[in-house]
Amino acid sequence: MGAVWTEEKKYRTWLQVELAACEAMAEQGLIPREAYEVIREKADFSIDRIHEIEREVRHDVIAFLTSVGEFVGPESRYIHLGMTSSDVLDTALALQLKEAGELLLAGIDRLLAVLRDKAHEYRDCPMIGRSHGIHAEPITFGLKLAIWYDEVKRQRRRFLLALEDVSVGNISGAVGTFANIPPAIEEAVCRKLGLRPAPASSQIIQRDRHAAFFTALALLAGSIEKFATEIRHLQRTEVGEAEEFFHAGQKGSSAMPHKRNPILSENLCGLARLVRANSLAAMENMPLWHERDISHSSVERVIAPDSTILVDFMLHRFSGVIGKLVVYPEKMARNLELTGGTIYSQGVLLALARRGVSREQAYRWVQRNAMHAFETGSSFKENLLRDQEVMAVLRPEEVEEIFNLKHHLRQVPVIFRRVFGAEENSHDQG
Repeated sequence: MGAVWTEEKKYRTWLQVELAACEAMAEQGLIPREAYEVIREKADFSIDRIHEIEREVRHDVIAFLTSVGEFVGPESRYIHLGMTSSDVLDTALALQLKEAGELLLAGIDRLLAVLRDKAHEYRDCPMIGRSHGIHAEPITFGLKLAIWYDEVKRQRRRFLLALEDVSVGNISGAVGTFANIPPAIEEAVCRKLGLRPAPASSQIIQRDRHAAFFTALALLAGSIEKFATEIRHLQRTEVGEAEEFFHAGQKGSSAMPHKRNPILSENLCGLARLVRANSLAAMENMPLWHERDISHSSVERVIAPDSTILVDFMLHRFSGVIGKLVVYPEKMARNLELTGGTIYSQGVLLALARRGVSREQAYRWVQRNAMHAFETGSSFKENLLRDQEVMAVLRPEEVEEIFNLKHHLRQVPVIFRRVFGAEENSHDQG
């Protein structure tokens, strides 16, 4: 990803835009074909020379064009004909964002594959589901991962739309009126470069497109942060249900040799803050003065490489975290029993209500027995079986059935079919 944003790559992309414009103008008879052949053969630049010229002229595109002209010779007068700086800068930026976006899509797809495999591996691995950080009802670890997979699929769809939106070029001249270059040139240049022409541009491509792109990156980073936060919680000593892989020879603390810390997940949470901040900067680039100013330019020189490189790194790192994640089903099973079976309280409540007990009365009976289990460390089920009011309504075998873990997890395969579709059907058959 870093190669997309090198200085050499930037100028090489500018030259790509200029050559496409010269070729289109030669095809339409606006410049001599022979001149284009010379330009195509000789066009090049020297970064050191660009820097030298820019120190004098204080204009990066003019410095670039001057350096190119020194390579080309007299035919360079046909380069940049009828164009303005933003025609080159914005079209080239679109090419770089598109290239970066394709790399990011590949990273998203790798993460989806890892999540899919892990979700299937742990589809039937029971664990406690939590709300407010407190034990709620049983789920499976695979279900948690399937939810993450489904979220990343949504982020991929959003990012794909944003990438399509930003993959547009403009060769429309000063203030975007095509006064000195026909629209047909813009259409031809964009076709050659694999972009779409912006239907209308002032002097620049409008920055709502870029804001959507960087916001999509921030949303993706936010999902990774969410998943990483969950891993950090699961790795806490008091929970201990999953943890990052700890390499041989790795050390967790300079002072405490016993430590194994979720440093990769913590790193991802920190990086997400930067990507979010950059998305706000992209939104603030939208309101420019009249047809253009350059207040957006300095911002994009920072956020374009930073956000794409950061998210590319985050995708790679988190795919590795999930791929090597150490899961402890035995600890998950033990944690399910921590509250003495109170996690089955809703089933008792519903059973009583179905037998004609008012919801308010049933809630009081169930809560009374649950709180007793909490306070004394006793068994919730045994408390119920000794409760005369409850047992006047329910049979012992009905209570036993309510405490069947399979009841809570019986629809997990249905959810997997909804998330993974035909792929899940083939997995079931396998």
